[in-house]
Amino acid sequence: MSDTRGQQTSDQPPQDGGRPTGPPPERGGGLLMGRPFGVPIYVTPSWFVIAALITWVFGGQLADVLPELGSGQRYLLAFFFAVAFYASVLVHELAHTLVALRYRLGVRRIQLQFFGGVSEIENEAESPWREFWLAFVGPLLSLVLGGVFYLALRAVELSSVPGVLLTGLMVSNLVVAAFNLLPGLPLDGGRMLRALVWAVTGKAMTGTVAAAWIGRALAVAVLIGLPLISASRDGQRTTTDTLVDGVLAAVLAAIIWNGATGSLRNARLKEALPALRLRDLARRTVEVTADTPLGEAMRRAREAEAGAVVVVDGRGDPIAIVCESAVRAVPEHRRPWVAVGPLARDLEPGLRLDADLGGEDLLRAIQATPAGEYLVVEADGRVYGVAALSDIEQRLTAAVSGR
Repeated sequence: MSDTRGQQTSDQPPQDGGRPTGPPPERGGGLLMGRPFGVPIYVTPSWFVIAALITWVFGGQLADVLPELGSGQRYLLAFFFAVAFYASVLVHELAHTLVALRYRLGVRRIQLQFFGGVSEIENEAESPWREFWLAFVGPLLSLVLGGVFYLALRAVELSSVPGVLLTGLMVSNLVVAAFNLLPGLPLDGGRMLRALVWAVTGKAMTGTVAAAWIGRALAVAVLIGLPLISASRDGQRTTTDTLVDGVLAAVLAAIIWNGATGSLRNARLKEALPALRLRDLARRTVEVTADTPLGEAMRRAREAEAGAVVVVDGRGDPIAIVCESAVRAVPEHRRPWVAVGPLARDLEPGLRLDADLGGEDLLRAIQATPAGEYLVVEADGRVYGVAALSDIEQRLTAAVSGR
């Protein structure tokens, strides 16, 4: 039911989406089930938890509906329902995926997890109407599936095994569609609202802010409302039932709140990225040889009001950057006796970055070669300064938080 572009679409009997850049599919994605249309599908360990919960709850309810079945048969049927339901969720996610591929947005992976499914879409839609259709197609497919199960239900006895199974799948798909049409991020309905506000105002950020705040309001409503509705529905509920309802409501509310907050954070990040330039973040440097004592290097840096130390060879060419974390680990009284060479990281190709690098290109360069510091150079190879990862993160954090 949701998408991430850096986005994510999720489908759950409640949930959907945001847009953060996720990890590569091969890492921590769960159990690989296949690659339809070239997109890997993973089942996470949390899915087995919800499948067991559905089996337990639905299997217990079947004792009243199908009393002729034995205990083992009821729970086997309940497990089959859990698998069939998540197959429906997968169809919902594949709908998002096919539209994303049609728009050439790229899809990193699909995950089936505790509260549904997530489609990680790599890029943003270029127009509000593409965004609207990309969001709407998931709930639309869930509605279609609900209709298909309804038509199939008319051909069987309601009190039979097929009748009970089809009824459950019809209702669950309609619930998924209805929930995901609620107008708050990270749900599909929130992305549809975002697209409509974007179309009216011409500003994607305005749409994101509106849909994210409504998503937060929905999270609060779920946290308070679901337990109240559940309690009012049945006066015979036990303390355990009430506790389970409260925990599930809290988990669901947290997912929606975090998804809405993540959507807003990623939108602010995307808005701030074009203004991010390595030239503006680079620290002044001093150059020393590898055998220079750390205490002497730090003295020169203070005198030059520099924030970084670069190690050069006999010809004056930079060969390494002294790591700030390594410097902090050396006690003050030891610094006159420790050379800077062992505290420096050799300059691999990925640690030399162009001073004019910025925006998403800068983030990609950092992700390709993780490090604490990077040498910033001019187009002709001259050293401009050193960029610390902590400075880049601080600038992005300030942009995301709105400061």
